[in-house]
Amino acid sequence: MAITWRAVVLVALGLVPALLVPAPFTVLAWLGLVLLACLLDVVLAASPRQVAVRRSVPGSVRLTEATRSTLTVTNRSSRRLRAVVRDAWQPSAGAGQNRHRVSLPAGESRRLVTPLRPTRRGDRLADRVTIRSFGPLRLAARQVSIPVPGRLRVLPEFASRRHLPSRLARLRELDGRTAVQIRGAGTEFDSLREYVIGDDVRSIDWRATARRSDVVVRTWRPERDRRVLMVLDTGRLAAGRIGDLPRIDASIEAALLLAALASRAGDRIDLIAFDRRVRTQVAGTNGPRLMPAVADALAPVEPALVETDWPGVVAAVSQRMSRRALVVLLTSLEPAAVESGLLPVVGPLAHEHTVVLASVADPEVASLRRGRGSAAEVFDAAAAERAELERAAVTVRLRQRGVEVVDALPDELAPRLADTYLALKAAGRL
Repeated sequence: MAITWRAVVLVALGLVPALLVPAPFTVLAWLGLVLLACLLDVVLAASPRQVAVRRSVPGSVRLTEATRSTLTVTNRSSRRLRAVVRDAWQPSAGAGQNRHRVSLPAGESRRLVTPLRPTRRGDRLADRVTIRSFGPLRLAARQVSIPVPGRLRVLPEFASRRHLPSRLARLRELDGRTAVQIRGAGTEFDSLREYVIGDDVRSIDWRATARRSDVVVRTWRPERDRRVLMVLDTGRLAAGRIGDLPRIDASIEAALLLAALASRAGDRIDLIAFDRRVRTQVAGTNGPRLMPAVADALAPVEPALVETDWPGVVAAVSQRMSRRALVVLLTSLEPAAVESGLLPVVGPLAHEHTVVLASVADPEVASLRRGRGSAAEVFDAAAAERAELERAAVTVRLRQRGVEVVDALPDELAPRLADTYLALKAAGRL
């Protein structure tokens, strides 16, 4: 039994008879009357155990977008239900106004809507539904919590999609759809046309020129149907916070933009999330099903507090890629971790595939490097400068082994990685 503020006020009103008839019997008699009224109110209240609750929730929603959870409450008792219904969710589900007042006649149903605005990606779970049924006097209530399961998958925000139109325009130029055609190693033959001043003489087709008695050149377009494998590092370094978000979230944004761009280019996309084992993967999915599959696979991925097994990563790549492909490593460019784990194994991988390492930089380090106001700030600036020098040194060593390195701030990582992909495609290296 739960009492309400009305019962408390009723007890406080007992001061009046206690002052008029100052005796212990007066106080006990008043408390007995209040208790009797509360018990009677509870007996007359509708039983919350005879209330049926059914939940309806969307399967998924993007981070920061609004959705709602709908409870269908049915009063199966013979009395009117006067109740407060609480629809409990995890705090990160962003449930607002989750307490609903209900006055429901016997045998009727009502829908209760709880707005949700998630603040974290992943699976957000509903907790129990609590029903507090009041009597007609609303002095006391009967309460029960009913398990009504519900799961809302919160997909990554994909804020970097604002960069997609400009990159698709550049892709159309590379693909020849805006009358711009290129020539380079690894490109595919497209068509023949007459020579114009400024064309590369190496593109002249001498046999066609002899047949037509006019200078003819070949046009080329970037190769399609290439393989792109993205490896998302979910080791302990991915849990480091950059600003208000973990490092892995910036990597996920970059993976989504690259997947959208490469799929429009006609390439085949695979993805694995790996630390010491494969956490999730997307393979064999193309066309309009690719982006929903990638977003759904990446939504529940969280970093594990273990060191990444880089030999295992190389083995996983070799198992999936039997021919030359673009391998994108979405990881951290931390010098100690790279030197001990990635550097010993990246050479053979870069020999077999085109390898790009994409890492998010911490903007706080750049701000520390500018500090000169006090002795403490000078020491912090020296430490930040040394960290940047070590980061630059390990970048040079990776490039010496044939790895393209993209090191950018969180908001710039996704477009920079997309630009690197386009540059490799234009150079015919895919």
